[in-house]
Amino acid sequence: MPYLTTASKIDQIVAEYTKAKTLWIDTEVADYNSRNPRLSLIQVLDDPEDMSGDRVFLLDVLDQPDLVANFIQQIMVNPDIEKVFHHASYDVKFLGDKKARNITCTLEIAKKIPYYLLPVPNYQLKTLATVLCNFHYIDKQAQTSDWGQRPLTEEQIDYAYLDCIYLAQVHKCLLELQSEGDPAPEAEDLIALNLRYTQIEEQWKLLNSEVEHLQERIKKAMQAQNVSETSFFKLTAYERKTVKAQFLELARLVQSQGLNFDFSITLTQKLQKDLGGNLEQLSVEIDTSNSWRLTPKNQESNSENE
Repeated sequence: MPYLTTASKIDQIVAEYTKAKTLWIDTEVADYNSRNPRLSLIQVLDDPEDMSGDRVFLLDVLDQPDLVANFIQQIMVNPDIEKVFHHASYDVKFLGDKKARNITCTLEIAKKIPYYLLPVPNYQLKTLATVLCNFHYIDKQAQTSDWGQRPLTEEQIDYAYLDCIYLAQVHKCLLELQSEGDPAPEAEDLIALNLRYTQIEEQWKLLNSEVEHLQERIKKAMQAQNVSETSFFKLTAYERKTVKAQFLELARLVQSQGLNFDFSITLTQKLQKDLGGNLEQLSVEIDTSNSWRLTPKNQESNSENE
């Protein structure tokens, strides 16, 4: 858990990181709730197997723009180095923003994994580390502490280096889940997939039907009882406004006012039928796309018998 505070040592380790294939990175930010947040620490791990923290380096870059700029230039914009963050969209804002290349976000990976493979209440790093990697008693109190103070407390330093360890382990587990949930279609066992589908289809229909019914009953009950919020739900009203005009009236207005309304409109099947042979007088663009529909055979048979 080396904590580097001098420019020479920080530049030296950054130079070593240019040889890495993958880096697991986190940041701590001072005054994060203000209009002028300041990057305080950059935590970097270059060995995902390290559980001791020996390979987690804490780079103290508070009010050191030259050190940050060098890290961005040497690491963040380098497309040959994969940079793994948990909340990449936040961290990268302080580390090159749109110039950064080859960024992996474990938060985004987790969101794309189906819920049945990753049944978690949220996608916070703490939650994922607990559920996937069996890390327990994770203390996040230091997260909102004063990262602008110097010296940092022991609790802050411990928190900073542990996050990189959690990140690397979560990343590893997520990649395994991602592979499990998205295998190569050519290698899929269709018999096993079909069997599993038939096993759970009826359960899904029952549960889905009950969930939808309960939601509707709860909504009606909250409206009738004038309750806007419960422990589980918040009732929100939306007003949707649709503005319509007669086509002929709109066409006359465009012509009379000389408006430049030069854009394509989609001709529905009904419009095409109404236009009939006149459609040939129009210069049309035809976009063709293919879609696939999966229909259970028992449903198909029922439709044929009706």
